[in-house]
Amino acid sequence: MAKKKKYYVVWEGNEPGIYSNWTDCQLQIKGYPNARYKSFSSLEEAQEAYGEGAPSHISQGIKKKKVSVAELEKNKADIIWKSLSVDAACSGNPGKMEYQGVDTASGDQIFHQQFALGTNNIGEFLALVHGLAYLQQIKDDSPIYTDSKIAQGWVKNKKCKTKLTKTARTARLFELIERAENWLKKNDYTNQILKWDTKNWGEIPADFGRK
Repeated sequence: MAKKKKYYVVWEGNEPGIYSNWTDCQLQIKGYPNARYKSFSSLEEAQEAYGEGAPSHISQGIKKKKVSVAELEKNKADIIWKSLSVDAACSGNPGKMEYQGVDTASGDQIFHQQFALGTNNIGEFLALVHGLAYLQQIKDDSPIYTDSKIAQGWVKNKKCKTKLTKTARTARLFELIERAENWLKKNDYTNQILKWDTKNWGEIPADFGRK
């Protein structure tokens, strides 16, 4: 079945407007503090929403302000571009899950895994461990960015504290979880695990764009 097309409204971003794909939308919100945007299932809905302005639940707690070029450049300068970025996506929670790791600077995909059933937190955890193992294998001490505090905590404690039930459908997933936990217990690493500043930098480069 073909993936249903979405339209993205950017009310506040580098160039506000309506975009027909996530890649173009992401270019408008990356590095833009407090960007406001939302996806819609039809062009008509997107046009109506753009004309009405951002809904209250999106604008709540966000103060409008003009962001200078200098501020944007400063935000971008805070990023360590020689790094790996990881993220996960889940259609439902639990649901079909996938994770990936990309080169932060170029966005080139380094690794990608899919599972029939999982959770977003498990994906974030496995992505981090996969990233650490990959960087160790190529002898690279670059940092890893994640936007998940939960995954950071699980990696630090070397334990995936999921409540997902182990079944025939999740057998392969739990096998990888056990492998990841064992890897953390048996290996030392010098790579920093850094929190991606979504508020000031936009979505993490490894984001799947399912908004």
